[in-house]
Amino acid sequence: MKHLLKLLDLSTEEIIDILNLADQLKYEQKHGIPHNILKGMTLGMIFQKASTRTRVSFETGMYQLGGNALFLSSKELQIGRGEPVQDTARVLSRYLNGIMIRTFEQSEVENLAEFGSIPIINGLTDFCHPCQVLADLQTIREYKNKLEGLNFCYIGDGNNMANSLTVGCLKVGMNVTLACPEGYYPDEKVLDFTRDYENFKIVNSPVEAAADADVLYTDVWASMGMEDEVEKRRIAFKGYQINDDVMASAKSDAIVMHCLPAHREEEITSKVFEQHAKEIFDEAENRLHAQKAVMVRLMANEG
Repeated sequence: MKHLLKLLDLSTEEIIDILNLADQLKYEQKHGIPHNILKGMTLGMIFQKASTRTRVSFETGMYQLGGNALFLSSKELQIGRGEPVQDTARVLSRYLNGIMIRTFEQSEVENLAEFGSIPIINGLTDFCHPCQVLADLQTIREYKNKLEGLNFCYIGDGNNMANSLTVGCLKVGMNVTLACPEGYYPDEKVLDFTRDYENFKIVNSPVEAAADADVLYTDVWASMGMEDEVEKRRIAFKGYQINDDVMASAKSDAIVMHCLPAHREEEITSKVFEQHAKEIFDEAENRLHAQKAVMVRLMANEG
């Protein structure tokens, strides 16, 4: 594994290896065992989209691993003034040991990897969010003690989260059901990938999708950059909510997850959110541990 661009690029074995290392690093951090694995190294963090969890978790993670993180806003970089991404990649490769980028186009991430000479980590694009899903898988395994054979249900927009969750969950052997309105299905590249899996389906009923689910997951109806579609989406996604009726369809011990930020009373009720807040905030914490594992796997040999 040279980069983390999208989960489609990773094997099942590589995903499980990252999860195992994330568990180890989490244990060490909780017990005060230092792991200065990236001592003296620097991660550049390019942000073309706003962030809370991504910035804080990567910056904290590099500090805990003994390295440094540089926040690079697109407003402060020449890339924001028209410098080709391939030139930025080649320059930053001379200074840094790795780059994390949170941006719009997947092609920007892919171009950084093509023209740079250091590991590239996708912190989020409009196509996928691999770091979040690695943390999600870590959390599911913590709560359920396994991944293979679990029933996973996602309710809502077929966005970057649905894309990455579908790929990640199928690769580790979970049964995946999505409930999405017509016209809001995942990306065609992801749907092509699912054609090799009989344990995947898309339905239009959240209650049907949640039947016998071990894990329920949702995301906002309108993601960042879709502000002009809010009213249209509010109509399209009416009923695509994790609520008491949906929970009654799932297993009695089902966990509920959300990548945050959450819009209570839209994609999830306040009642269900608060009943499952522990899972949701454990999931948020695991961004730190999963991303540390990614950085170690990619950057430990870069010094």
